Amino acid sequence: MNTNMKTIKFLTLALAASLIFTSCNDDDDIPDDVNEEELITTVTVTLVPNGGGTTVTLVATDLDGAEGPNPPIYDVSGPLSLATSYMGSIEFLNETENPAEDITEEVEGEGDEHQVFYIPNDSLDVDVTYDGQDENGYPVGLEYTLTSGTASTGTLNVVLRHEPNKPNNGTLSDAGGSTDVDVTFNIEVQ
Repeated sequence: MNTNMKTIKFLTLALAASLIFTSCNDDDDIPDDVNEEELITTVTVTLVPNGGGTTVTLVATDLDGAEGPNPPIYDVSGPLSLATSYMGSIEFLNETENPAEDITEEVEGEGDEHQVFYIPNDSLDVDVTYDGQDENGYPVGLEYTLTSGTASTGTLNVVLRHEPNKPNNGTLSDAGGSTDVDVTFNIEVQ
């Protein structure tokens, strides 16, 4: 009986050890391409007028993230000029890191998995066209041209989508995917 008890204890320990070793397998079962969503605390849109003029900067900062209790802080450096073409660029940062982590680099490196949408409301007279493309020839939206029209006031919604359908018709509903960041700026054209 004593020998049987020792055998059972040994087999139990051996089974437990094999379970521990097979469950601690250095995450071999997790695919390398799984991409954890990054925290984006700051969005900076820079609009440089073609042919000279005043650069307009739009900044949205939400240091506690979209899920935090504090709303984003918006800063628009000034109005857009009438009938002007602007070279546009955008930057995404995680300022909870020190130094701040530049998420723009990740978006650019994974351009086929991202797209930035610039959506003016009906009262804002601006048009946006994409300048940069991903490796498959579809828009990413890190570089673009924004053209202002007549005097108007409205909003510009800027949305970064992860894994959108490409190609799409330029609308969020057709693009699908998940939203990484969604900010809306009050804009004036004068």
